[in-house]
Amino acid sequence: MIQAIYKEHEGCYGYRRIRDELINHGHHVNHKKVQRLMKVLGLKCLVRMKKYRSYKGTIGKIASNLLERNSHAERPNEK
Repeated sequence: MIQAIYKEHEGCYGYRRIRDELINHGHHVNHKKVQRLMKVLGLKCLVRMKKYRSYKGTIGKIASNLLERNSHAERPNEK
């Protein structure tokens, strides 16, 4: 039954979801039992990798220059 659910969902279900499916089918089984059986059968769920999204946008507030200091340097080590 566990292998059938695993193959039906193309290996994307782990022991928690398989246990939920078994409960929906009327088989009340502990999650630890399902985890042990999956380990014996060599079934591992596929881990989905999250897509990298780089968004800088507005990082934070820039404080107003109340002291009116000039921190601009024309070349390195000038200030």
